[in-house]
Amino acid sequence: MKIKTITLVGCLSTFTMQTNVFAESPLLKNEQKIEFVTNSGEKTDAIEGHLMVPENRNSPNSRMIRINYVRFTATGKSKRSPIVYLSGGPGGSGIATAKWRRFPLFMALREYGDVIAFEQRGTGRSEQPQTCSSSVKIPLDERLNKRDFKSKYTSAANECLRLWESQGIDTSAYNTIQNAYDIDSLRVHLQADKVSLWGISYGSHLALAAIKLFENKLDKVIIASAEGLNQTVKLPAMTDQYFKNVQEVIDQQALKSTVPDLTALMKRVHSKLEKSPIMLTIPSRDGSKTNILFQKHHMRMLASMMIADPNQYLSMLVHMYLEIEKDNTDLLMGILQRGIFKDETLSFKLMPLVMDVASGITSSKLKLFNQQAKDSLLGDMLNYPMPMLNEFSSGLDLGDEFRQAPKSSVPTLLLTGTLDGRTYPQEQLEAVRGLSNLIQVKVKYAGHNLFTSSEEVLARMKAFLANEKVDQSTIELPLPDLSLKQ
Repeated sequence: MKIKTITLVGCLSTFTMQTNVFAESPLLKNEQKIEFVTNSGEKTDAIEGHLMVPENRNSPNSRMIRINYVRFTATGKSKRSPIVYLSGGPGGSGIATAKWRRFPLFMALREYGDVIAFEQRGTGRSEQPQTCSSSVKIPLDERLNKRDFKSKYTSAANECLRLWESQGIDTSAYNTIQNAYDIDSLRVHLQADKVSLWGISYGSHLALAAIKLFENKLDKVIIASAEGLNQTVKLPAMTDQYFKNVQEVIDQQALKSTVPDLTALMKRVHSKLEKSPIMLTIPSRDGSKTNILFQKHHMRMLASMMIADPNQYLSMLVHMYLEIEKDNTDLLMGILQRGIFKDETLSFKLMPLVMDVASGITSSKLKLFNQQAKDSLLGDMLNYPMPMLNEFSSGLDLGDEFRQAPKSSVPTLLLTGTLDGRTYPQEQLEAVRGLSNLIQVKVKYAGHNLFTSSEEVLARMKAFLANEKVDQSTIELPLPDLSLKQ
């Protein structure tokens, strides 16, 4: 048995923990021992495995598809339920997540059971079709109205759907219900009576669906940045409130004198771009150049991408608005050089495209969304390309019964960042309103990706898994510095 020291550098302090890198564990079917190497070069022994599941459990003639995972064996003395990590997205990779900043969390949670880096169907190392590049192109250097925009995206999505179906893929099977039942198939494969779930963002959406479908097979559930079953599309009014919350942060620092009203600033810039788009020539690393007529919808898309967390990107966004108002595009050019907008045909990956469309939105919420989007800061761009592609193809939507919130007594820990720019605190509470055995911990000033924002987050998770009393007081983070960092 090897012993390895891992150092986790958090926002507030640095601490060291020792983990058993490999605990002897019998191999299951389709498993093999591997050396797991993180992006930073950390190494640990692990077990790589896969299972075969029906692509569509509703079809008696369904083909089988491969689901992959990496298993980090438990180090604790008592046998507990495996802990299955569910990535966000949809489309995120559990194994890739374990290789990055959350690796110390995977190691620490082994004290409470095997920890599984799970590859959801159609993601990561699991079996998946190739990315589809359609024949549809949206010119970057021309003005486009909303109707043309939607028409082109719908045409491209349908073209890709037909391509995948011609390859024998059942596109209707890539939804959250089938995805959730893969978790139960994993439980059976692991020979476990129950599993615990640990998910974030779409991973919480998937966990909530699992609670609804087979709560008796779940031990405990930890979710962060919760996305409810009817919250694939977030309400624009919540986004507007988020920017008001950002203003409260600005008001506590020197930036207040420059940005006394962020909402007003954004509206002025949007109006300016709507009247007079900016023609830019973006140089690429390979020496080529891309011309883009930078318009209001581009600015809104950028903002939607940059507000998840109150980190450097949010700071850059605020200052980008300031600079554009002054006709300075240097900061904007620096962002666009990262290839945000590409002069290529529209392309899609099957799983993230179809998974969101299947979860969909109720007609009443869609009506409210459209009403709010008319006058909101980011319009309909936060969940792009949803709800634009909502029900773009018949037979994908899971229906309103799926979108009803679960009712359950499964012990659940919810972690909520007060400056989450993607899944808003008010909507998170709505998502879990039917959970009677819920513990919520707020992390002040944390954003969407909060697991490594403070070592106290891990401490609360460990207490929850150990059946100890969880401190429900708010975890306090430092005030985010929104000055422009060079």
